[in-house]
Amino acid sequence: MNESEYKFFLPLWRRIAVTLFCAGWSVLEWLGGNSFWGIIFTGLTFYCLWKYLYTFDENTPSDE
Repeated sequence: MNESEYKFFLPLWRRIAVTLFCAGWSVLEWLGGNSFWGIIFTGLTFYCLWKYLYTFDENTPSDE
């Protein structure tokens, strides 16, 4: 993740919002019968959970 992406995702509410958006979209795809996109967005939801909520380090020093 580059520095500008890191700064964007530093507030917790943004990371939660992106994760919930992906989760909601995957639910819509599954309910609509689109299993391909349901799988894609379910995987993206798990990626967001892992990357932005579980392993995100808020104390990473910047390169400034």
